[in-house]
Amino acid sequence: MRLKNKVAIITGSASGFGKGIAKKFTDEGAKLIMVDLNSKLLKKVSKDLSQDHFIADVSKVSNFRSLFNYVYKKYKKIDIIINNAGITHKPKFMETVTDKEFDQVFNVNAKSVYYCAKFFIPKMKKNKKGVILNVASTAGLSPRPKLNWYNASKGWMITATKAMAIELAPHKVRVNAIAPVAGVTPLLKSFMGGNTLKKKNAFLSTIPIGRFSTPQDMGNAACFLCSDEASMITGAILEVDGGRCI
Repeated sequence: MRLKNKVAIITGSASGFGKGIAKKFTDEGAKLIMVDLNSKLLKKVSKDLSQDHFIADVSKVSNFRSLFNYVYKKYKKIDIIINNAGITHKPKFMETVTDKEFDQVFNVNAKSVYYCAKFFIPKMKKNKKGVILNVASTAGLSPRPKLNWYNASKGWMITATKAMAIELAPHKVRVNAIAPVAGVTPLLKSFMGGNTLKKKNAFLSTIPIGRFSTPQDMGNAACFLCSDEASMITGAILEVDGGRCI
């Protein structure tokens, strides 16, 4: 087991990529604190995996502070943090996105990473160990039209990952990101602006390998980057995209 007894936080883990990562980490022996805003679904999924859970809105500083206090009171340490929680606005021209939509995207996709650093980095630096994995997107590398501010939030995350990695490397804390292509998750419909066969085929036509990504794909990639097998890797953006960004 590559993650035996590692204590890991996974945000947005009640569904989609986060759930897939949680399943893989469970199989590899990790002890999880699964975090999500959807309390009903989170309780069910964490129970199915026999893992701990914490209900939180990671875009709110008070929620992140409570999560930090809970983790260190119960586990006394944290080995891995996966910033997976994410949200998008529906496809529309950039100037028509509302202030509320813009703020939601950046508060969840960007500010949550800042809060992660604010609360957990000091402990990791002191202990001279730790791994942070940010779930970015190919949208931050090869943007799609009409998803402008979502694209920008993931571009921010990619730059933040590299900046965090270079600053934390002397403290033996590694920071990487995975960049998934559109995947079989609850957000897919929002990305496509619908769920018709025509829209699906249009998206698939941009993925050379010919399929959407899956939660299992993300679980496998995340497991490697968070394991000791990747101890020499930091600041990397792993494209899990079937060739989308070539």
